[in-house]
Amino acid sequence: MKDSLKVGITHELTFTVNDNKTVPMLYPEAERFQEMPDVLATGFMVGLLEWCCLECMIPHLDWPDEQTVGTHVSFSHEAATVPGQTVTVKCEVVEVDGKRVAFNVVAHDGIDQISTGTHERFVIARDRFNAGLNKKREQIQSQG
Repeated sequence: MKDSLKVGITHELTFTVNDNKTVPMLYPEAERFQEMPDVLATGFMVGLLEWCCLECMIPHLDWPDEQTVGTHVSFSHEAATVPGQTVTVKCEVVEVDGKRVAFNVVAHDGIDQISTGTHERFVIARDRFNAGLNKKREQIQSQG
């Protein structure tokens, strides 16, 4: 992690919602989701908010050897967004504590504020993280 990752850094991301980011597409195998409105799914919205924070961090990492994973989310979902609307997400780094980075995040769809909240990410060494995943896969295989 570079010394340039500091409190106060901001980033903005825009994304136009399409049909494959709606509630029925979140888990196509979930029958009840198929009966829900075609609006931006909360699960996809959370991913969009994380994406903004990830993009904020990348210039301050030794990417791709250093990466970042989400470790905590606390977001509201305040208004429905329909396909075709463009969501603007803004994030700000509010704390850097070692490898843990905290953000304030807000999102707007051009008509309504759709989300506010906080997010935390943790900087990882890709090779070390992948080694841990491989060990976990081996444990699963030995159980089966």
